[in-house]
Amino acid sequence: MGIKYIILLIIFGLFLLSCTTTEPPDKEDPPDPVVIPSLALTEDDTHCVESWLKLSADSLELPAELVLWQYNPTGDSVSMFINIAANDTLLHIDSLLPDKEYSFIAAFPEPDSLHPSSNIVTVTTMDTTSHDFTFDMLTFGGEYGSCALYDCAIIDENNIWAVGEITIGDSVGSGYSTYNAVHWDGNEWRLKRIPYYYGSSIIYGGIYAIEAFSENDIWFGLGNLIHWDGVEYTPVSNGPGFNSLINAMWGTGSDNLYIVGNEGNIARYNGAEWIALASGTTLNINDIWGDYNEKTGQWEILAVASNILQSYDKEVLIIQNNSVQKINKNGIEWTLSSVWFECERKYYVVGSGIYQKKELTDNIWDDNSEDIITEYHVDKIRANELNDLFVAGAFGEFLHFNGSSWKSYQNIIGQLYGSYYSIDIKNDLIVAVGYESSKALLLAGLR
Repeated sequence: MGIKYIILLIIFGLFLLSCTTTEPPDKEDPPDPVVIPSLALTEDDTHCVESWLKLSADSLELPAELVLWQYNPTGDSVSMFINIAANDTLLHIDSLLPDKEYSFIAAFPEPDSLHPSSNIVTVTTMDTTSHDFTFDMLTFGGEYGSCALYDCAIIDENNIWAVGEITIGDSVGSGYSTYNAVHWDGNEWRLKRIPYYYGSSIIYGGIYAIEAFSENDIWFGLGNLIHWDGVEYTPVSNGPGFNSLINAMWGTGSDNLYIVGNEGNIARYNGAEWIALASGTTLNINDIWGDYNEKTGQWEILAVASNILQSYDKEVLIIQNNSVQKINKNGIEWTLSSVWFECERKYYVVGSGIYQKKELTDNIWDDNSEDIITEYHVDKIRANELNDLFVAGAFGEFLHFNGSSWKSYQNIIGQLYGSYYSIDIKNDLIVAVGYESSKALLLAGLR
């Protein structure tokens, strides 16, 4: 083979090599973008010694442990670890001081550019309400048999009702007259007879509960009901299946009224008919209360049941969509007589003890065992707000919680040979009713 031929083969091979194509190497996928979680803190609600903050997390791997920093009005700060299991978490902070400014910030345990802190939220706690009340006490009847007032309702400062059983002797001592209500018209308290028409007969029976939606829309509870429309008193049957005196009433209006009684009786009036609700208990249902939950858009309604002085049995009931269920009663040792609450803020049930919890889902009802509020049985709890709450009961026990501290007025008003059965509050006016010895008792307080 000649040299020329070899040279041609080499050139041809090089040509073939130059025409050969190869696939370029695979391109590497770009790195995933860095996702930076974010935290947002907002004020949900604040009272005298407590605040509720909403923590919203985005792009946060859950569950997560964070730190909440609290900056106090004294200039110092404290921190607390919080465990987050959802994108939105409601944080509860207590042990604050009334009428003070606090700031909060949520952060990662080791914050950096990839784990930034939340915004700063500043809240101002509510001031306490005044314990300073002046009281007037009135009694009615007692000359013939025992008298008592069982419930009361404040419409305004010139229109107050109290209901019960009162017998008043005549001036010559030869007889007596029976009344079942007392009314304040702005000038004086007047004994009243609320009639119940049974066929052709008129009955002035004892009235055990009252619910006043306005001056011309008042319900009086006996075994059945009487409705005042501003013109006349009309008897209203409480419907079939409610075989009890009415112990308490609550509602949002005459088209949404609940009544409770002994042996587990609960019924609801929708403006046209009564609906009997199966309570699941045969205990006496002593009180009912409701509050509107702005977050769920629904009313929360609770009732409490006990056969007081007969057993230690008790139940806490929740009413939803004409259905009644028993709920957690852990921590409640004794009987229950009354309930009051603000949704998702504070729930109170009282009787032989004062019990509370922050949320219905909390496992235990706290009885403040480290700081006993009263040694007496209490019959009623009502409030303007969480910083203006009243409790009244046996032997003249009358308590006020101003958002930070409790005060008993028993030493000021005087101890009773009786009890306060019920109370009602409107702004700075409070009325309590019950009995003293054989007399019906009414206490009016003004702040």
